[in-house]
Amino acid sequence: MFVDLVVDLFFAIDIILTFFVAYLDKSTYLLVDDHKKIAMRYVTHMMFPMDVASTLPFQFIYRLFTGKFHHGQIFGFLNLLRLWRLRRVSELFSRLEKDTRFSYFWTRYIKLICVTLFAVHSAGCFYYWIATHHRHMDDTWIGSIIQDFENRSIWLGYTYSLYWSIVTLTTVGYGDLHAVNPGEKVFSIFYMLFNIGLTSYLIGNMTNLIVHSAVRTFIMRDSINEILRYASKNRLPEGLKQQMLSHMQLKFKTAELQQEEVLEDLPKAIRSSIAQHLFRKTVEKTYLFKGISQDLSSQLVTDLKAEYFPPKVEVILQNEIPTDFYIIVSGSMEVLTHQNGMEHLLTSLGPMDMFGEMGVLFNIPQPFTVRSKKLSQVVRISHHHFKELVEPLINHDGKTIMSNFIQYLKNLKKEVQDEIAFLTEHVCDLNIEQVTSFDDFENQETSNYDQEHNQATAINAPSRSFPMRVIIHGHRPQEKKTDTGKVVHLPESLPELLVLAEKKLGKRGSVVVMVDGTQVEDLDALRDNDHLFIFSYFWKTSVLHFQKNSNHW
Repeated sequence: MFVDLVVDLFFAIDIILTFFVAYLDKSTYLLVDDHKKIAMRYVTHMMFPMDVASTLPFQFIYRLFTGKFHHGQIFGFLNLLRLWRLRRVSELFSRLEKDTRFSYFWTRYIKLICVTLFAVHSAGCFYYWIATHHRHMDDTWIGSIIQDFENRSIWLGYTYSLYWSIVTLTTVGYGDLHAVNPGEKVFSIFYMLFNIGLTSYLIGNMTNLIVHSAVRTFIMRDSINEILRYASKNRLPEGLKQQMLSHMQLKFKTAELQQEEVLEDLPKAIRSSIAQHLFRKTVEKTYLFKGISQDLSSQLVTDLKAEYFPPKVEVILQNEIPTDFYIIVSGSMEVLTHQNGMEHLLTSLGPMDMFGEMGVLFNIPQPFTVRSKKLSQVVRISHHHFKELVEPLINHDGKTIMSNFIQYLKNLKKEVQDEIAFLTEHVCDLNIEQVTSFDDFENQETSNYDQEHNQATAINAPSRSFPMRVIIHGHRPQEKKTDTGKVVHLPESLPELLVLAEKKLGKRGSVVVMVDGTQVEDLDALRDNDHLFIFSYFWKTSVLHFQKNSNHW
């Protein structure tokens, strides 16, 4: 009785505390902390009388008023009200499952064990109670085995009943203990039906817990098998296949570090703060961004995301059209050049170094191939993002970046300078104070590059903001041709574009049109990667005549 009173005391304290716990209003979704409303809600709810009934020590109250200890069955049935407390136990486990300080696996595992033990214990006790209250003791499941069992130790009967309950729950069914009278058979029927649901619940939950940790492994193995089938079907080289496999394996290994799915659900301000914490120092220590303002460095880092490359994987290719440049956070890279089918190592790059910036700054094909030397983490900065951030700050930060870049070119190894002589010879002689914008810088370098390769003529005209790239064609729109056009920098005026097209395509034109036949009159209306078609005036008049006669004007 002393233990029962201590347990009842704890539940009585819980009832008192419930009068002071705020609740969420389901209609307004607001937290209600008014004590009167909390008390009224709790008292008028069915939970209050049930909580009180399951907590009152009926046997102690009876003894307190009568001075006698009653052994009747009435108190045994009243004690069944304590099963209502299981609601609190279920709520406790629910809170523990959501608490990150505790292992979800072990919390869930202990809960399943408790549910199983409770079901086995309850069924065994009730089955034993049926036997003890039968009119003929020998005509019971335990009386047929143990004579005069009601006078034997209670633990002997409990052991037998628990044994029967476990054997029935696990569907083993040895047959040594079985129902004899109709009442026992009816109870066994309902217990076995209950076990169907309980067993399904236990097996499903345990399977979930075990398989959950292996799901990522299954996905990775399926992805690798898909890559192997793709490579075999398309007869890819062994080296390229190994790069694909290494990248896929690294993707799954670094998933816990990147957590892209988690970050996507966070507000932009939190994602920006994370990027500032992870990459800001790295960006500020790179040679190109030394001395820039805090505003620019903060904006550069805002949308950065880490990427991982396994060893021996090519990050950028020589003569590739630039779209991004990279900063190495950890690991190392090799800078390579390809000549006459041979591969030459120029230099190695480590943390805080950059690559791909030459192609982005000059808007020319990448001069080198960059390959990962070991497992490396890099961050990517896109050409358009960089251009949008630097252009408004060109007077201060732009000149700082140009100065840093020119100084970097002067300090390059001789063999690297020899590979980009068309840049170093001209850029190192520039006077930074005379460069008023990034466009002037890009136009001067692009002009020098074109002169070296006899591709275009530098034109002195007012420069727009960052030069755009367009693709020019010599055939009509919608015509199927095998050539894909020529990628050129968009000049400042339409006549200059026609001159450039004549040099690139070998034919003189007088009209520039879009894919849909629309004539281009203002170059400022064009966008990056637009397809332009160069034609003579005769073709223009023919098209207009056709459109007019076909009611397409």
